[in-house]
Amino acid sequence: MSTYAIGDIQGCFFALEKLLEKIHFDAEKDFLWFTGDLINRGPQSLETLRFIKNLGKHQQIVLGNHDLHLLAMAHDAHDGWPDDTLAPILKAGDCEELIDWLLHQPLLHHDETLGYTMIHAGLAPSWDLTRAKKLAAEVEAILQSHQRMDFFHEMYGNTPTHWRDDLTGWDRIRCIVNYFTRARFCHPDGSLELKTKENIRQDQTNLIPWFNIPGRQNADLNILFGHWAALGGVTHTSNAFALDTGCVWGYCLTAMRLEDQKCFNVSCK
Repeated sequence: MSTYAIGDIQGCFFALEKLLEKIHFDAEKDFLWFTGDLINRGPQSLETLRFIKNLGKHQQIVLGNHDLHLLAMAHDAHDGWPDDTLAPILKAGDCEELIDWLLHQPLLHHDETLGYTMIHAGLAPSWDLTRAKKLAAEVEAILQSHQRMDFFHEMYGNTPTHWRDDLTGWDRIRCIVNYFTRARFCHPDGSLELKTKENIRQDQTNLIPWFNIPGRQNADLNILFGHWAALGGVTHTSNAFALDTGCVWGYCLTAMRLEDQKCFNVSCK
């Protein structure tokens, strides 16, 4: 029995099939974790979503920004972006069932036995595990309530950029979601910088990867995350594991076996 954490698939189902063949995945005894962004931009979002849902208790996902975007579109809160590839899901006969399943997925998964915490993008430096769990639960409760319609309309936006415990209303919820699903770089005070995705320009020397912020309250956790393909799977931080290796951009799809941290990947060209 093994547990594999897999980076952002983004609808590249053929690559996922190749990766599972490479690791000799046994659906009867092995477990798959997914760092979010299961869908969008790739050509097989519907097939990917169906496959992972049908794994039942042998899968664990966290929601990514593309997964939340699909939920917003399914609730008529957003018209979509030009490069979206979500139409097959929204037109599928089992769309309602798939959407309901996604609505009940978490933003954070922590396994005490294996000793790993999985998120899609990042954590605010002031959040320890207990705090992060509580804040994730706030958003998850909204997704499963009548408030989700308002949430999907209010979800998009880059502000506020800095977490404060006294944030309220949709500013509070949006800030939580942006750390969990969109964080890459932060300023030294831990505030989010959401425009930079790849290399830092010479005039941006004050930007720091979220996992390198000094004094981070979650620095003791083994954190699995996706979202940041430009890292190429390299963080230079021993307990921060970047698993998005740019499958949808033609690079590779990566799985890490949690029991020994061995990585496996397949080309996605």
